[in-house]
Amino acid sequence: MFVVDTQIHIWKEETPERPWVPGARERIRLNGHREEAFSYEEALELMDEAGVNRALILPPSWEGNRIDYALEACEAHPDRFGIMARVPQDNEAEGTALLKDFAQNPHIKGTRLTFHRPQDRNWMIDGTNDWYWPVAEELRVPTMVHAPIWKKELGQIAARHPELKIVIDHMGIMARCVDDAIGYWVSETADLAEHPNIYVKLSALPGYSTEAFPNKNIEKYVREMVDRMGPRRCFYGTDITRLLGHGITYTDTIEQFTKHWDFSPEELEWMMGRGISEVLDWPVEG
Repeated sequence: MFVVDTQIHIWKEETPERPWVPGARERIRLNGHREEAFSYEEALELMDEAGVNRALILPPSWEGNRIDYALEACEAHPDRFGIMARVPQDNEAEGTALLKDFAQNPHIKGTRLTFHRPQDRNWMIDGTNDWYWPVAEELRVPTMVHAPIWKKELGQIAARHPELKIVIDHMGIMARCVDDAIGYWVSETADLAEHPNIYVKLSALPGYSTEAFPNKNIEKYVREMVDRMGPRRCFYGTDITRLLGHGITYTDTIEQFTKHWDFSPEELEWMMGRGISEVLDWPVEG
């Protein structure tokens, strides 16, 4: 089975020459990520052990909008890594220029927008981010979106821009919701299935359960998402640096789907790698 992880972060240590954004260390702790650097070499070693063919690098918010280290990883291992790049969402001129460059860069498979932090939470509804959607649609730039509270608005955007592929992070679950509390967010996201250009990442799932691995109590919510969206529109992902400190291995994140939860081989083929590869026009080889 061809496996693509739709979300990892890699980063270097904070230095005066490479400062993090203000408040970043507190947010890292709050979200459960480890604080020490996570290199692409370490990621690659873990991927090889688990049998992960590719991973999409989402440059972390604590490094700002820079993507230089992600590009370094892709240049060293173009067959293993791709980038969902960051853009300055509140700067139309700079963001538009970057999108045009990104559309020509083979390492950049799309972008990722965030609307969950205090500074960017309202950008989807106050006009700040309005410039982005038509430009990305015209350039055919697939877009991952972390916006738990703006589902209705995201559906409206998808309807206005039918050629824009939108991939929702983490099943659209609000941060720090766990167990049955995720049901509301999952159903709200699944309601967007009417929009054929909306897709969903089944990512960071062990973090949404307080039960021991394999987190059987949340399987029904993943099943609901796959049943309503269809397996071709639901994509495996880890956010692995949120899980390593909790005794979850990379192999565990795969076997959660393939051994512990009840999905058919055909569903797994699409969910674990084929679906996202087709959406990003990154062909599966072999």
